[in-house]
Amino acid sequence: MTGGDDGYDELRSGFTAAVSHELRTPLARLLALLESAELPGADVGELVAQARLEVEQMRELVDDVLFLGELETGAGVVSLGQTAALPVLEEVAASFAEAAARAGVEIRVSGARGVELPLRPRMLRVVVENLVENAIRYAGGGSTLRLGVTIVGGEAVLSAADDGAGVPAEDLPRLFERFFRSDRARSTRGTGLGLAIVKHVVTAAGGTVEARGGPGRGLEVRCVFPTS
Repeated sequence: MTGGDDGYDELRSGFTAAVSHELRTPLARLLALLESAELPGADVGELVAQARLEVEQMRELVDDVLFLGELETGAGVVSLGQTAALPVLEEVAASFAEAAARAGVEIRVSGARGVELPLRPRMLRVVVENLVENAIRYAGGGSTLRLGVTIVGGEAVLSAADDGAGVPAEDLPRLFERFFRSDRARSTRGTGLGLAIVKHVVTAAGGTVEARGGPGRGLEVRCVFPTS
C-alpha cells in the first residue's frame, strides 16, 4: 500500500470515528428519554417531543455526512454553468423567515441582480442555506444577518455577515473543519458540518472562503469566486 493510500485510510478512519462519536450523544439522550417515559407519572407527550428532536438531530447528521461523501466522490457535480445569485438569496431568506423569527434573528438581503456565481442552482442553495442556518443557530437573539452578493475587484463575493455574539479569534481558522464547534456552539444543536460543506462546495467551484469577526463583533463568512 502506498503512502497516499495510508493517508487516505487514516483520514477515512478518523472521519468514521468522528461520525460515530457525534451520533453517540443524541443516541444516549434518546435512550434516556425512552427510559424516562416508562417511569410512573412521566409526561410522555413532552418526552416524545424531546425524543423527536433527537431523531431529527441524527437524521440531519446522516444527511450531511452523506452529502459530503457525495461531493468528495465526485457524484455531486458542483460547478456547471452560472447561476444568478440574488434570486437564490431571496428565496432562501424567505424559506428561513419563520425559523429566524423564532431565534430573534433578522435576515436582510442585498446585492446586484446581475451577479452570477459558478455554481449549479442546487449547490448555490446549499451554500446559502448553511450560511443562514449557522447564523440562526449561533448569532443570538436581537442580531441581524446580512446576505449579500457583489463584484469586488473583478471577483464575485457572496457574504453572510451577522452582528451577533461572534467567536473567539483563535477559532476563526477552524470554523470550516468538520465537527468543529466553538465553546458557545457546543451548547446548541447542529451537526458541525454546515460550514465544512460550504467550504467544500466553494473551493470545488474554484473559489475561496474565509471567516472574519471576534467576540461581540459578529461573524462574517465571505465566499469569493473568480468571474472569468
